Amino acid sequence: MPRIHLGSWAETAVDWLQSHLGGLFGAVNTVLSGLYDGVNAVLGAPDALLMAGILAVVAWWLRGLAAAVLAFAGLALIDSFGLWDEAMSTLSLVLVASLITLVTAVPLGVWAARNAAVSRTLRPVLDVMQTMPAFVYLIPGVMFFSIGPIPGLIATIVFSMPPGVRMTELGIRQVDEELVEAARAFGTQPRHILTRVQLPLALPTIMAGVNQVIMLALSMVVIAGMAGAGGLGESVYAAVTQVDIGGGVESGLAVVVLAMYLDRMTGALSRRVSPLGRRASAKAARSASGAATVLRHRPGTAVATVGVVVLALVAGGMRLTGGGGDRESVAAGQNVGQGRTVKLGYFPWDEAVASTYLWQNVLERRGYRPDVKQLDPGPLYTALAQGQMDVQFDSWLPTTHQQYMDRYRDKLTDLGAWYGPTSLELTVPSYMKDVNSLADLKGKAGQFGGRIVGIEASAGMMGKLNDTVLKEYGLDGEYKVVSSSTSTMLAELDRALKKKEPVVTTLWSPHWAYGTYDLKKLEDPKGAWGKGEEIHAVGKKDFARDFPQIASWVKDFRMSEKDLSSLEAEIQKGGKGKEKQSAGRWLDAHPGLVDKLAPVSG
Repeated sequence: MPRIHLGSWAETAVDWLQSHLGGLFGAVNTVLSGLYDGVNAVLGAPDALLMAGILAVVAWWLRGLAAAVLAFAGLALIDSFGLWDEAMSTLSLVLVASLITLVTAVPLGVWAARNAAVSRTLRPVLDVMQTMPAFVYLIPGVMFFSIGPIPGLIATIVFSMPPGVRMTELGIRQVDEELVEAARAFGTQPRHILTRVQLPLALPTIMAGVNQVIMLALSMVVIAGMAGAGGLGESVYAAVTQVDIGGGVESGLAVVVLAMYLDRMTGALSRRVSPLGRRASAKAARSASGAATVLRHRPGTAVATVGVVVLALVAGGMRLTGGGGDRESVAAGQNVGQGRTVKLGYFPWDEAVASTYLWQNVLERRGYRPDVKQLDPGPLYTALAQGQMDVQFDSWLPTTHQQYMDRYRDKLTDLGAWYGPTSLELTVPSYMKDVNSLADLKGKAGQFGGRIVGIEASAGMMGKLNDTVLKEYGLDGEYKVVSSSTSTMLAELDRALKKKEPVVTTLWSPHWAYGTYDLKKLEDPKGAWGKGEEIHAVGKKDFARDFPQIASWVKDFRMSEKDLSSLEAEIQKGGKGKEKQSAGRWLDAHPGLVDKLAPVSG
């Protein structure tokens, strides 16, 4: 059967849409960004515990005193993890996505319930929307809207739409036809039959759909984090890519707390707005006694509103009197940046982490406000090409990342190499005495489980390994290269070394692992890996125009293997989540280095 090039057709379609409908995507981006930023500003403005109090009052009004206490405790726990801002960003994303989804889904569900042809047309579309892997939605989202919350917002809306449509349609179809006929017999107009008979009776089912929409939206936060949406998704994603167990547990628990809060509140809201639900709640309240009465006590709407308003006014007053006394002061002669924001991107490779946080400290000491964000290589280069990120410091050329440079040739600026030459290699523990070169791997797949532990599938090193190195040594049918992440590969290496098991992994020089573990680089007598690469800094197209001073500093930036290794070791020593502080300590231990890296006149 002839090859159907559906993928290339999709790429052509995306290119055409970018060229001809850029203005429309820009308008959509502006509207959605405004909605998200507005909600995030409202949720993030109050002090954490005051906002937790406001949400607890809402829980008190909807479910009772016990729910309010548990809600406050859970939200306070998130604050104790230091994840409050991330949680509010996630909540903002969920609320905006759910609102847009419901505004679209409920009318579509009503239409499908009243028109069989519409129902038949929507069914396969909803099937595709719900079963398509959610990651796929991020690809056009990033291409059309670049990185940030909007691609995640779009993917969330598409993914969570089907249950909203289907539950609305189901709820209306389940309304007893005899009731509808009775309404018609009394001369009720069609629109009043919908609003006064069908929708009130279908409300429990519709609210169940609302609950499902919100839960699905929350389930998308990690995927949205992969596109730079921030929030808890980014925290979870960073923990996964760095094998940070503690960070993963904390950010995961924060997601659970939000999920439980939203689930319980939407369920209680369903009982509040539904006539049947109100009658059931009233009956339960009458039958309760003693402590149960106190725990289930719910204030009236007026009392709850007063409570929310009072807490909001207190939060506003604290914000007005709080000031910005925690800003770091910069000497006048060194305040080159004057508070300008510069966006630094990196992917979780050790030299990328080290160089990025080094420059974050340097730029802060020169008066800039660096905004650091972790992304995978593909989204990061796309963001640079679209001008959504300013610079990154870990472009391995001319092999590993050349594919991205070729793809975005006219949209990137090569700011020059700051380290090199490097080398790519496969490595094994030194106790593997009979494996010293790539050729020695032949016929020994059984020892290694037939696999080579690799890194991110998008890395050029992985393509080089699969397309060239394995074939050159006749290993392509014997070994399977397992894609993972840099941190996962290192975790597997550490596990195997502790158990003295055979393992072969991808690695490169420089890397702190060679100073930490007793490893052996496999020789490459055929030169399949090619010559050593250099690590470049790469900026967006107009980086030198927008940041001429930083561009001149970066072009003169160089690091020795000794300095880079010691910086990486300091960051490893400092632990996860403290990369900036660790790089700052290393910088303080090298007096005069800031002036060397970022000289200023006068």
